[in-house]
Amino acid sequence: MQCYKNGQLIDSIPLLDRAFHYGDGCFTTARIFHGIWELKELHFARLQLACKNLSLEADLSLIESSLQHLAQQNVHLNGTLKVVISRGIGDRGYSLPLHAADVYVWYYPRATQVFQPEWIESGMLHHALGLNMPHLVGLKTLNRLEQVLLKQEADQHGWLEALVSDVQGYIVEGVSSNCFIRINDRWITPELRYNGVHGVMRARILSRMQQYQIECEQRCIDINEIGRIQNLFFCNALHPMKAVVRFNDRALEQQPYLDLFETLKLSQID
Repeated sequence: MQCYKNGQLIDSIPLLDRAFHYGDGCFTTARIFHGIWELKELHFARLQLACKNLSLEADLSLIESSLQHLAQQNVHLNGTLKVVISRGIGDRGYSLPLHAADVYVWYYPRATQVFQPEWIESGMLHHALGLNMPHLVGLKTLNRLEQVLLKQEADQHGWLEALVSDVQGYIVEGVSSNCFIRINDRWITPELRYNGVHGVMRARILSRMQQYQIECEQRCIDINEIGRIQNLFFCNALHPMKAVVRFNDRALEQQPYLDLFETLKLSQID
């Protein structure tokens, strides 16, 4: 693992960094495959929106500087990239410091390969998401305590990923993924109106569904509809389809996943 701050290699982070004290910042996690940052433009667009909504003055060109240093030290970049925008060092209290944000880039090398559907078992979690401040809906802020507790519950069931609802009783997403659900032979993805993350892979899949004329409705999905689920898959920037073959101990058919994966050409994500 390597970490860069504002384009410079580092081995420590300041104790007064507001990312540590308040979760004051945003982040994105991406896959690098054969030196290519997949879905790069969508990641940058979401970071720019988050910086705007959080009043973070960040020089995102520093991300490119860090990647150039990484490329010089690594012949083949394959793995996971995490970009964190922190408010930086500040005094005690919530008042904002008057300086530019810090841009951190973490690189985790790992073997990567061409995408294939990943078959998993899953279910519905009991813990529910709260409702976000409208300004924060869709953003990946550094405050992820809800996801930590949700992951704990999923791990207790032995589920790699699980379906999450909110306090209003609507399905939102997975613990660390967006979701697509098939009900009555139609694909649906939850409308992220009050919470959830506007995932970059979700955006790419929706775009390809439109391109290949696969109808997908974005709407609120009541938790009482889970008994009608025919198929369910999770997606995030690190994988386009974690296909659920058993949901709440009920077997789900595999062929619709394979058909959709092939139609949308999800083995290749640019």
